[in-house]
Order: sequence, then C-alpha cells, then structure tokens
Amino acid sequence: MVDRLANSEANTRRISIVENCFGAAGQPLTIPGRVLIGEGVLTKLCRKKPKARQFFLFNDILVYGNIVIQKKKYNKQHIIPLENVTIDSIKDEGDLRNGWLIKTPTKSFAVYAATATEKSEWMNHINKCVTDLLSKSGKTPSNEHAAVWVPDSEATVCMRCQKAKFTPVNRRHHCRKCGFVVCGPCSEKRFLLPSQSSKPNDFLAIFPWPKYKWSGHFRENPGKESAFSLTTCQSKGRDVRTASPGTGSQVQSADSFPV
Repeated sequence: MVDRLANSEANTRRISIVENCFGAAGQPLTIPGRVLIGEGVLTKLCRKKPKARQFFLFNDILVYGNIVIQKKKYNKQHIIPLENVTIDSIKDEGDLRNGWLIKTPTKSFAVYAATATEKSEWMNHINKCVTDLLSKSGKTPSNEHAAVWVPDSEATVCMRCQKAKFTPVNRRHHCRKCGFVVCGPCSEKRFLLPSQSSKPNDFLAIFPWPKYKWSGHFRENPGKESAFSLTTCQSKGRDVRTASPGTGSQVQSADSFPV
C-alpha cells in the first residue's frame, strides 16, 4: 500500500498541505518515496504540563508541532527519524489514559490519545513503519534512548538531595541522563552525552546517586504518593533511574487516525 501511494498525486498533495501549514519556518517534507500515513492530535507530556500537539506519521519520519490554528497553521516543527524510534505502552493513571512512550537517542517523551482505539492504531502503524524501515536498511533497533523527563509539577523538592525546595529563585534542573528534577548544587557535575549534544555543558550528569532504593515519594508531603512510578535500570554500569508518566491534566480529544 505504501509503495502504491508513494508517487500518487493524492499523497503529494497531502504532504504539500502539511508543509504549508508549518510555513517558511518548517523543513521541506516532500521527498521521493515518502508517504503520509496519518495524522491527529495527541497530548504530549511536556516539562510544565500536558499539551496538545499535532502529529504526522510518515513512512520514514514522525513530525509534530504546536497548534496555532487547527488544520491551518502549526509552528515549532520537530522531525524524528523513525529508524531511531522505539515505543512502549504506558498504564492508565488517573486522567492520563491511552498513552505510550516515544523513545529516541536524543529525546524521549510520553503522548496520549483520546481513546484506546486511537492509541492502538498509532502504535500499530508506528511499529510497522519502523519494522519496514529497519528491514529495508538492514539496521538493528537502537538500544540507547534519552530519558523521559519528570515534569516540573511532580517535584517540589530536589529528587537527589531531597532537601532543597524549589522556588522562583531556586530553580529546577533536569538531568539529561535520567530525567530527574534536581536543584542547582546537585546539577553541577556535567559530562558529554554524544547522542544528545557535542557540548558537555548543556547536559547534566548527577552521579553517583545516593545508596538507597528510590521509593517514588519525592513530594514535600511524604505521605502523598508520587504520580510517577520510578524504577531502576542499568546503563553502562551506572545506576540510572527512569520514570513513567502518571496522573495529570485531562487528555484533550484527538482527530481520528486516517490510514
């Protein structure tokens, strides 16, 4: 089906419409063999809060951007090569439902669909596109992925020292290796993450971690359960924590996924 649509007039027209919606600030999307598989609105778990974003699935890339005028204008275009993507389903937690993780070596984040059917369609089509790409190229799936950032709202105190309270003056910082929210003194050590940047000063390295198993309670009130389920994983001999999204704002409705 994809091969049949690759050189069709309808596919070329659809991609051109997407290009025009992003305007001059967006990257050109029309190349030989590229097919627009589907599109829709998903709720992306951003650093501050969940936000609606327009997503476009092509047979080789995933594109998303901010919604300025629905169906007419988008900005802040992001392009993710699908050959670097892996996805994992997320359990429903409170108001955030029908979600999954989109993981790449440079950036990872959670998105949520309006219904379980839409989630299934998105995940199935993404997985098929990735499988087809890797099969044609002979490459293997990426084993290294950037951490999913814990949202600012989920940490009122530093997740490393558990002492420093965050205020307008004492700002939050994110470790690019594990995604935790930490204070300034706990984010002073830095090292190069080649998959994310060539500038070591841009990325935080918070090692070694304290010798305790993280309980998932990182709010100021120790009796209030965290909205994140925290686990540990081993990365090159270091103890690195990762997080999976939990409760948050109500998921916004999404377009149907056209294929």
